[in-house]
Amino acid sequence: MITRSFRWAWKRFLTMGMSLSTASGQVFSTALAKTKNKYNINVRQGPDALLGQLYIDVQTAKLFPDQKTFADAVPRRTPEAILSDYQTKKRRKNFKLHTFVDKNFIFPTDRVKYVPPNGQSLREHINTLWPVLTRNTSRVRPYDSLLPLPKDYVVPGGRFREVYYWDSYFTMLGLAECDKWDLVVDMTDNFSHEIETYGRIPNGNRSYYLSRSQPPFFALMVDLLASRDGDGVYQNYLPQLKKEYQYWMEGGDALENGAAAERVARMNDGALLNRYWDDLDTPRTESYMDDIVTASEAKDRPAGEVYRDLRAGAASGWDFSSRWFDDPLQLSSIRTTSILPVDLNALLYHLEMTLAKASQLGNNLDAASYYSQRAERRKQAINLHLWNEEGGYYADFDLRQDRLRDQLTAAMVFPLYNNIAPPDRAARTAQTIRDQLLKQGGLITTTNVSGQQWDAPNGWAPLQWVAVEGLRNYGHGDLAEEIATRFLGNVQRLFNNQHKLVEKYVVEGSGLGGGGGGEYPLQDGFGWTNGVTLKLLDMYSDQMTGYADNTPASVTAPQPAAAVSV
Repeated sequence: MITRSFRWAWKRFLTMGMSLSTASGQVFSTALAKTKNKYNINVRQGPDALLGQLYIDVQTAKLFPDQKTFADAVPRRTPEAILSDYQTKKRRKNFKLHTFVDKNFIFPTDRVKYVPPNGQSLREHINTLWPVLTRNTSRVRPYDSLLPLPKDYVVPGGRFREVYYWDSYFTMLGLAECDKWDLVVDMTDNFSHEIETYGRIPNGNRSYYLSRSQPPFFALMVDLLASRDGDGVYQNYLPQLKKEYQYWMEGGDALENGAAAERVARMNDGALLNRYWDDLDTPRTESYMDDIVTASEAKDRPAGEVYRDLRAGAASGWDFSSRWFDDPLQLSSIRTTSILPVDLNALLYHLEMTLAKASQLGNNLDAASYYSQRAERRKQAINLHLWNEEGGYYADFDLRQDRLRDQLTAAMVFPLYNNIAPPDRAARTAQTIRDQLLKQGGLITTTNVSGQQWDAPNGWAPLQWVAVEGLRNYGHGDLAEEIATRFLGNVQRLFNNQHKLVEKYVVEGSGLGGGGGGEYPLQDGFGWTNGVTLKLLDMYSDQMTGYADNTPASVTAPQPAAAVSV
């Protein structure tokens, strides 16, 4: 059933003077041509562009509770044949859209529900999950939105049946901890392949993710491999490291002070910093009607501007958070592309330092000097523009308002994680974390309760890891241990009760356990939680009194283990 709000949103959009299918196709085609010209490659069109009005009609009718379901469906024949048939049959009196779609598409299905054995410890459970979450899609069906990858990879789990960029680094930490280095190599090679093929690492290996990337962790994946195989690894992946850097910095050198283009902005003092961006300004394929409704609520803004900011929010990995909003309770006030995020810029500093190191190892001293200078200038810019002196924490910069944003978020830990903060600022950041972000079940994401999943009361495994490592870098081991053991206790409690790990956790209040909020239900699996949990267990299991990882789930949950949706 189509709700009144959907009807109103749809009617409002149509009065703008152009059909959504035409607008989407035109914008996608323009972006596609630009990508092809820039990188001399062929890329796939997303299902919304391939299926046009049929795609819109299916999502508008809300045939599926999760809009990603139809985005991941595979046509049984050519889209042109399906569309032609649709135009003829939909005029018939007894036409049923659901029946037509069922006959013409293959839908994604979960594998047989995984039922873990009773009596497993948390560590044993994670070890047995790796093969359940491993995929190989070196070949895909025609017109599938899934992008082929040459080697095996690990998916997060649940509705996330494809590999995701920044998720994968934290998953790979766990794989390395389990001595599954073959998968670490395979996944790094897959991302290297994507850079060569698409000029970037897409958000995920779906055609509808090609217009954006995610937090740039590829250099840290290379670091991980080098920790085992030595510095020669940096030479092996240097061409791809350079190409990823070019993607993020495209157009930056030509910018005037105070201007921004795509992923780069030049500050008034000439410093270059980066932002999240998506090449398209149409509704996200995987959240089609959600985005249309959100844009309709932003009555003072063009719909395309809202769509771009929603897409950029997805590129950030924090989709969604009041961190990106002008009004912390209104998704329609999202302004992602107007914000220079502290975590993104800290990661790009690390990429620049990695390029300098790789160039030095290759005896290219000019290139090493170039990247070192870029890194040093970014470090200075982060400490000048992204530091809140009064509050004692790192924050994001608002381009529209030409000032630092006030919101306090767990992204403040990235300058410590990437060794950018001076010691005194690291100490002040640590105190702010202890005073305002540390909760019963770990590190909270922000201090706002907005209903969005990247806000309070949720905590996320990757941010726990970044905080722990960042604080340890500066000698704040006691606080790092407190964050780690509180989060591990939270993970262990849920595992004892439900025999699974999940995407996110509630870390404050009386309801510790699985997190909520956002666009979809809580997902099981879960790749990055598994990886971070293994790393933290190996570092702090001796401190986990009462929550030892060798405690079988059946001790506190004698009922049969529940099936896990992976």
